[in-house]
Amino acid sequence: MADIDGGATLRALGQAYRAITEIVTDLPEGAFDRPTGCRGWSVRDLLFHLLLDPQRALVALASPATEEPTVDFVSYWRPYQPGTAGAARHAEFVRRAASAYSRHILVELWAETSEAALQAAAWATPATARVHTQGLIITIPDLVATLAVEAAIHHLDLTVHLDDAPSVPAMALDVVRLTLDGLLGTTLPVDWDGETYALKATGRMALSDDDREGLGLLGERLPLLG
Repeated sequence: MADIDGGATLRALGQAYRAITEIVTDLPEGAFDRPTGCRGWSVRDLLFHLLLDPQRALVALASPATEEPTVDFVSYWRPYQPGTAGAARHAEFVRRAASAYSRHILVELWAETSEAALQAAAWATPATARVHTQGLIITIPDLVATLAVEAAIHHLDLTVHLDDAPSVPAMALDVVRLTLDGLLGTTLPVDWDGETYALKATGRMALSDDDREGLGLLGERLPLLG
């Protein structure tokens, strides 16, 4: 298992969150109803789903743990496979909850909450501190890494039907790659850039015949997470 650089990971999360803020701040109201890479979710729905992460982070960072970690930044994702139980219920909850927000209020809430989570993570010390989240115990740097992965992958989902949107920050894609390699158990044996790896390893883009030949038996293990 590769270690992560807590400072670099926090910078990656900051870039990822602020890129999302940049995207949604300039979107007109009508664009919030466009579809995304998450089937059945509009831009409005996906932004609400994203909002849940910095909210959870703020709770976690105020919930210190003394026990040993139960997950790290890689094993946290192992239960998140496509079609897992509860996914349909969560999707419906998100659609219903997101519909209650106007574009202005949702964007403002995202911007304020994501910045607050970044500040709270920056102030958290020491770097080896552990927190409670979702019934798990995780170190703060590993928690931040999971947030960066979520933000980077959903950035790709968010911008599927949006023109001239900024790319996913490279530092965030580096965290995604480190996480996916951890789930795969080895470094990727094919030459995919960061966005392609994120899309193909999460089932958002189909594998080509060349991909399957290059991956060999590893190809049977994709997607690595949903």
